[in-house]
Amino acid sequence: MATKKYTVTLPEELAEEIRAEVGPGAFSAYVTRAIERQREHDRLGELVGWMQEEGGPLTEEEQAAAAAELREIERWFEDRESAASGEAEAA
Repeated sequence: MATKKYTVTLPEELAEEIRAEVGPGAFSAYVTRAIERQREHDRLGELVGWMQEEGGPLTEEEQAAAAAELREIERWFEDRESAASGEAEAA
């Protein structure tokens, strides 16, 4: 991906805190990742808005079902991670 230098204004305290954490050479990469994440968040918000316009807002039941499914998926990953760490300790 091509790059171009831009000048932005940031709160000095925030910029120095990040620079101290990541080092001066990684500051631009950190800011780039933060902007990319924000852009993804914005696009997801646009998608949710479009989906709600098309299909209407989710009902409480649909929200509860989605939350239950998310918990099930998270539990599956936790179980998988626990099994993998148990295998690593046994080896």
